Amino acid sequence: MGRITEDLIRRNAEHNECVIFSLEELSLHQQEIERLEHIDKWCRDLKILYLQNNLIAKIENVSKLKKLEYLNLALNNIERIENLEGCEWLTKLDLTVNFIGELSSIKTLTHNIHLRELFLVGNPCADFDGYREFVVVTLQQLKWLDGKEIERSERIQALQNYAAVEQQIREQEKAYCLRRAKEKEEAQRKLEEENESEDKKKSSPGFDGDCYTDIHADCPSAMENKDHLQVPETQEQQHSTKKSDEIEDDLAFWNKPSLFTPESRLETLRHMEKQRKAQDKLSEKKKRVKPPRTLITEDGKVLNVNEAKLDFSLKDDEKHNQIILDLAVYRYMDTSLIEVDVQPTYVRVMVKGKPFQLALSAEVQPDSSSAKRSQTTGHLLICMPKVGEMITGQQTPMSVKTASESSKEQTKPRRKQVERLEVDPSKHSCPDVSTIVQERKHKPKRMESQPQVEPSEAEPDFDDNPEVPPLI
Repeated sequence: MGRITEDLIRRNAEHNECVIFSLEELSLHQQEIERLEHIDKWCRDLKILYLQNNLIAKIENVSKLKKLEYLNLALNNIERIENLEGCEWLTKLDLTVNFIGELSSIKTLTHNIHLRELFLVGNPCADFDGYREFVVVTLQQLKWLDGKEIERSERIQALQNYAAVEQQIREQEKAYCLRRAKEKEEAQRKLEEENESEDKKKSSPGFDGDCYTDIHADCPSAMENKDHLQVPETQEQQHSTKKSDEIEDDLAFWNKPSLFTPESRLETLRHMEKQRKAQDKLSEKKKRVKPPRTLITEDGKVLNVNEAKLDFSLKDDEKHNQIILDLAVYRYMDTSLIEVDVQPTYVRVMVKGKPFQLALSAEVQPDSSSAKRSQTTGHLLICMPKVGEMITGQQTPMSVKTASESSKEQTKPRRKQVERLEVDPSKHSCPDVSTIVQERKHKPKRMESQPQVEPSEAEPDFDDNPEVPPLI
């Protein structure tokens, strides 16, 4: 059976960030609650409270909810209206399908001056003669009763016949109370009989399902093999007969006619709970513990595992001397559900408890590895540098060697060129001065002087006048 706990209230207060002291609306329907408790201490600011479809037998511990405006207690085991005087701002009360037979108990609601709507349909008192007239006159502040508006003429007419209606209601209440007392005695007697029958079954031999017999006690050696072969068959037969008996008992329970009383509701709930426990016990027996997946064999071999069934790509980046793993993790999955473990010879990623493991072709450096996740695609990118020298570092000794060799090769042509520049005395007796031309040094245009125009010998009539500037 359920109880109102702090954890239960917090789980139903997610809309208020699980804060219960400032909670204004709370829904605790279908929780199999038997008693109202703790709400008036923990949730003083409640305005709306849903408690329908439970097993609450008494209205209690709500008188301190001064701000409560709507209380829903439909489909419970309530037999009397009480303890609501402290709910000063109560405007709507729903008591549909309960067991309220004391209609005079609605007089306690006269103190709730803001009460406008009341639902009592489905209660025994709703079948009383003069029920509506009695409620309309007793609760003058009501505007709606059982979803129907109370008109002024209806209230005036009910006031005229109130004395006779009140007497009639009292007589019907008395008859109902006597009938309820008999129903309670009958329910108590049935409960005691069921408890006695269960105790007898538990105390009877063989209740645990095993068969104990001493038929072959005189000659156990002769029948030992035969009994050993018959044990599995008898166990299967017992299990099948037990299952068939349970099915028959269940059918008999549901086909048995019963009155609609609080006791019958409790009995039905106990039967369903018993069935649920038996089913859970049977499922636990049938449930097999799944062996853990083998990731590394006994001889140390790393296995490739993709239990999460994720797409991936493995790239060997020779330029940066590293291995890159691109794992297509679910886009909207929280990163806290991902665990990355990089080892020298393999990489392992746990995605929501499911392993993804991949053996690497080369040894990597776990300490220098990095893992990043894309914010757009959700992919996980793991970069794992390889162990050893970089590719450029491996080529450095080769480059030094080639440089030394090239320097040696360069010195040889230099020597040859020097020998070629020497004058061969056999070919030239003296140096050829005419071939020696002094190279003209480059001067900037601004520093170069303007060429002087000299008179040509081919023009005899040329007269050089120094006052005339030279031609450009």
